[in-house]
Amino acid sequence: MSDSSVSSLAAFLARHSRLFVLTGAGMSTDSGIPDYRDEQGAWKRSPPMTHQTFMHSDAARRRYWARSLVGFQALSEARPGRAHRALAALERAGRIERLVTQNVDGLHQRAGSRRVIDLHGQADVVRCMGCGATRMRHALHAELARLNPHWTTLEAQVGPDGDADLEHRNFGDFSLLSCARCGDGIFKPDVVFFGDSVPRPRVEAAFEALERADAMLVVGSSLMVYSGYRFARRAAELGKPMACINVGRTRADALFSLKVEASAGETLDAALRALNDAMPTEGLVAQAPTASL
Repeated sequence: MSDSSVSSLAAFLARHSRLFVLTGAGMSTDSGIPDYRDEQGAWKRSPPMTHQTFMHSDAARRRYWARSLVGFQALSEARPGRAHRALAALERAGRIERLVTQNVDGLHQRAGSRRVIDLHGQADVVRCMGCGATRMRHALHAELARLNPHWTTLEAQVGPDGDADLEHRNFGDFSLLSCARCGDGIFKPDVVFFGDSVPRPRVEAAFEALERADAMLVVGSSLMVYSGYRFARRAAELGKPMACINVGRTRADALFSLKVEASAGETLDAALRALNDAMPTEGLVAQAPTASL
């Protein structure tokens, strides 16, 4: 990351006081949560579970929940990084119209952001696909651990969104739970799987915020999936200036007026400090230490 990149990003932030911010997995890598894609936008590992596979395959559900029982603790214990805190500081200063995240880790809220649309939901809630009842995921995991005690002692490399790499395991003996309310409903994390549709109210709220915004900032997303890319495309149609912080190519590279290929945390932290120096009366000075903790 060059000084000129930081200066250019700080100038972009100074010019635009109603930012529409879209974030992806690159936001949370500093918090220990792996991302899905490499610098060329290709999958780093096998593609994530699809909605269709999860709903129609008992074996796939056993595999999913077994891996989740091992890997989800790392996601639930993750803490916001510098990038999350920097965006929260910008919001407190009144410079963010809306923050739309593709992540399901809840780290923006833990950092203090309030103007958040969780485009793909939050991973700490599960929903019965039969009757719609919801419950907290940690409670479901506690019951799964009671039914499958030997799985809780396994160690594995953590994957994105609370997954774990458990290869060459027999998942057939992993016991699942059915919904106590309706008797046989399938429990699924209340998140948008690949093949799911993002709930329309979230999409409409995001587009409305984009209309009100004066610029768009993309942080840590390759925009390879349409659920995020459509906002960049719409911003271009509206003539909104766009900047991006992301390591590697994105689907919208041709649309950005500024792109910084560097760590989201390091870049936003440095840009916020520069913005503090340039605009000491804008209320960001007091927030600079928070952004760099």
